[in-house]
Amino acid sequence: MRSPSPSVPPVRGLTAAVALALIAGLATAVPATAQADTTPVTAAKPFMGWSSWSMQSSRYPGLNPDGDYSYLTEANVLRQADALATRLKRYGYEYVNIDSGWWRDKSWKPGYDAYGRQQADPVRFPHGMRAVADHIHGLGLKAGIYLPVGLEKEAYGDGKVPIRNADGCTTADIVHGDLRTTNGWDSAYKLDFSRPCTQKYVDSQAQSLADWGYDFLKLDGVGPGSFKSGDDYDNVADVAAWQKAIAATGRPIHLELSWSLDIGHAADWRKHSHGWRVDTDVECYCNTLVSWENSVDDRFTDTPGWTKHAGPGGWNDLDSLDVGNGAMDGLTKAERQTYATLWAIAKSPLYTGDDLTRLDDYGVKLLTNREVIAVDQGDTPPARPVTPSDPQQVWAAKNPDGTYTVALFNLADAPAAVTADFSSLGFTGRATVRDLWNHENLGSRKDKITEALPAHGSRLFTVTPHGGALTTSAHEAEDGTNTLGGRASVADCPACSGGKKVGGLYGGGTLRFNDIVVARSGTYLIKVAYVSGDARPVTVTAGSGVGTRHTFPSTGDWGTAETVSVPVTLRAGRNTVTFDSGADYAPDIDRIDVPSSPRQ
Repeated sequence: MRSPSPSVPPVRGLTAAVALALIAGLATAVPATAQADTTPVTAAKPFMGWSSWSMQSSRYPGLNPDGDYSYLTEANVLRQADALATRLKRYGYEYVNIDSGWWRDKSWKPGYDAYGRQQADPVRFPHGMRAVADHIHGLGLKAGIYLPVGLEKEAYGDGKVPIRNADGCTTADIVHGDLRTTNGWDSAYKLDFSRPCTQKYVDSQAQSLADWGYDFLKLDGVGPGSFKSGDDYDNVADVAAWQKAIAATGRPIHLELSWSLDIGHAADWRKHSHGWRVDTDVECYCNTLVSWENSVDDRFTDTPGWTKHAGPGGWNDLDSLDVGNGAMDGLTKAERQTYATLWAIAKSPLYTGDDLTRLDDYGVKLLTNREVIAVDQGDTPPARPVTPSDPQQVWAAKNPDGTYTVALFNLADAPAAVTADFSSLGFTGRATVRDLWNHENLGSRKDKITEALPAHGSRLFTVTPHGGALTTSAHEAEDGTNTLGGRASVADCPACSGGKKVGGLYGGGTLRFNDIVVARSGTYLIKVAYVSGDARPVTVTAGSGVGTRHTFPSTGDWGTAETVSVPVTLRAGRNTVTFDSGADYAPDIDRIDVPSSPRQ
């Protein structure tokens, strides 16, 4: 979740077998002795499952009948767990994650135990959190839970609340003396880890979750991130403390961080957790679960910079995948497939926030397509754009077996054709193509794949090359034969091919390559190596022709070079190619590689 605040509305005795049997309409209760998997958490692949927040946060008719965020109840969670076990478990979905509000009543008043730890609201969860986890485990699934980072203000108790298993320690001994606040909503006091009692408090929280049998913790409002920065919102120490506390319990618990985490701390998130939300909430907080314009489409801009940080041990979390319910999702069929395609190729965790008891046929096809799931769960790398971040995009990844995962996207509001040139993948000639969504072999294609796509549409392929390697000529940006204009200048760049780049491309800065020689006239797909800590536009012009403005996706920081392929029309003989910032800030340019022949 992102907002509303967990502390201000609106935002987020019996054995299990006996208690759960009393809940009308649920699947047969399971024994409290059912054991969860105790295999250590390695996050070898992105997790899959279900989360409650999308339905909690929606105003879709009937979802929250008792007021905002009232969907979250024991009965609703267990209905979804039963449906997950029946319909999706066989495809790899295994986590049932309870989001914000489980310790708060329907007016959002919180409840805590005698040691300042969150305890279940007796109306939302009448049989307690242990009983819920036991039921989930009995289905062969894993149980997830949620907490905000920091000491919630309401748990402070004038500083007099004792800390469990920490003699003499109270809540006054774990926070800063000035009661500075932290997290994405300023709903908690910042923990002071220079004080010996503080780790004990986190230890006690982790032990409580372990005692209840939870396998997953979403720690929310973490900074830098969550729309906050500065020392008071630096929660790296909190995350490290949680990692340490979880290890001390002896129970394997997946630690997921939220939300919009600062990419500058990616190494910290990877060191101390198993996954991190890279963006704001995907939910629209409207009459559906999501909407295309509210947040789904933002991921195409925000994801590329994070790509290099995803891999075994920790994954870029794009948030809930709400594509299963049709009208309630708030998307067209094309948008639903595009949403699922991006999540799969980015190797995001696949957890849906849909009502699993009401999946439509199309939603089932999207959520259970084994070939698409294999892209997300297999040993292939995450894809990133190989074209600029324009309305028509191509994303790709080269797989260990020599094949390519290739996705075509039309993000425009009208139908359009999208082409993946094989030269942008590094080879020419023929390749066999497999359509993953439709489970169809498309046969052999020469030099490219072109598909007519609807508005916000997509296709997903496995491409197996049978042609030859692409032959190119390299042209370094810092070469002395080039012309620099405006504030453009040569700068050191350890990540760049020649150890240099051209930067300062802003406010009219230009870089002109003067010595581009080709044998034949035509359109050439030049590969541009560049560095850009955020997505930036630049106009690319061949000779005295009309330039085309493109947006280059973020490379994640100013020390990483990536490439995109851009079409330019060249004449036989000598040409110029110019990169012009215009009034904006453009990416820094490392070099361009020009193919030996034009595109076909």
